[in-house]
Amino acid sequence: MSHDVSSLGKVAVLMGGASAEREVSLMSGGGVLKALQSRGVDAHAFDPSERSLDELKREGFDRCFIALHGRFGEDGTVQGALELLGIPYTGSGVMASAISMDKVMTKRIWRFEGLPTPAWVQVHSGAETRAAFAELGAPMIVKPAREGSSIGFTKVMDVEQCDAAYALAAQHDVEVLCEQFIAGDEVTCPVLGPTDAPHALPLIRIVAPDGNYDYQNKYFTDVTQYLVPAGLPDGEEEAIAAIVRRAYQVLGCRGWARADVMIDGKSRKPYLLEINTSPGMTGHSLVPMSAKAAGISYEELCVRLLQSATLDARALK
Repeated sequence: MSHDVSSLGKVAVLMGGASAEREVSLMSGGGVLKALQSRGVDAHAFDPSERSLDELKREGFDRCFIALHGRFGEDGTVQGALELLGIPYTGSGVMASAISMDKVMTKRIWRFEGLPTPAWVQVHSGAETRAAFAELGAPMIVKPAREGSSIGFTKVMDVEQCDAAYALAAQHDVEVLCEQFIAGDEVTCPVLGPTDAPHALPLIRIVAPDGNYDYQNKYFTDVTQYLVPAGLPDGEEEAIAAIVRRAYQVLGCRGWARADVMIDGKSRKPYLLEINTSPGMTGHSLVPMSAKAAGISYEELCVRLLQSATLDARALK
């Protein structure tokens, strides 16, 4: 598929940034930059932690590919700044980005819309974490509400672990989430497209050593297996893709995102865990892996995402 890339103009690939995921963002952005340049796009690296965003306007950038992860990258703040500058950007707009970054707000909306998500309690202390454990049972996941990538995450097996688990999560966010653990298959489902017409890419099943899909296994080791096709029982993939498309729509996501889902091993019921509106684009990343299974190359994916760059303000006109 060839594209006329000249219409895309001068492109900034926003990467690096100031979040806990700076290192991964630099890997993502480096890959995207190289891919866009290989297709003839006039693309340049831009690190918002080293330069002021108003330089984008001064230097005549026409659109931005957001390869930032975590806070100030996928939480609506950069998106709001780009709205004010009038520079179209990839991925979700201000509201969908802000809500999706907050796992508690995301779960509230999904529950209100009748979508399945594990039971949860928001906590503010070790004592509240112990109370949540009494309610949710073992194992229980304790994690920061607004940090990505398995950072500050504990799987709690007994009440003695609750205080330390809370303290670890609270280092990363004042909002801490306790969530019922769903034992079974872990899958992830990327979505491309506008809010009103999302398209799900093939599911990936994640098989981590001892079920321990942590930050280290996610980015820096090769022991985790990623299975595409996912090899799920008949009909399950289609059913999960339908739930994920709906999850994307009710939050108002657009451009692209990736939803993480646990399938209960006994009941086979899927539960939405979270949605990531600025997914990784590294050599280990899942969206490019899924796209490849659908016949879309990494370079093609990058160009398509860039073509989808837009502004919230456009939808209001």
